[in-house]
Amino acid sequence: MSLSIRNQIPGTVTAVTHGEVMATVKVRLTGGQDLTAAITLEAVEELGLTAGSAVRALVKSTEVSLATGGVDGLSIRNQLPGTVRDVATGGAMATVKVAVDGAELTAAITTDAATDLGLSAGSPVIALIKSTEVSLASA
Repeated sequence: MSLSIRNQIPGTVTAVTHGEVMATVKVRLTGGQDLTAAITLEAVEELGLTAGSAVRALVKSTEVSLATGGVDGLSIRNQLPGTVRDVATGGAMATVKVAVDGAELTAAITTDAATDLGLSAGSPVIALIKSTEVSLASA
């Protein structure tokens, strides 16, 4: 199956914390970063997720925000440091390719935001992704 989701990052489940309806799944990405996904218990069971399970973390590019420095006091669990590899701007939107250890992320942000942040190849950034916006697929 082909997907339009640009961000498909391989990793390994390190922990699953069960709640009443949802679970948080900690994933160690191939580059060593940790990512948290908040998914339904039904999905955990259907995918057979346990510590050691190989997965792909899937994130739509529109769900990746960028910051030019560290962000404290924020509920967003996933804050991945990286370096801008490329910025492609259009009239309203821009796509920003960000190299993180072992992977590349694409963020779709407004052109105004890319300009205001001064993003260009080589710029250090933090990719911010809410755990509820991370889907998992068995690898």
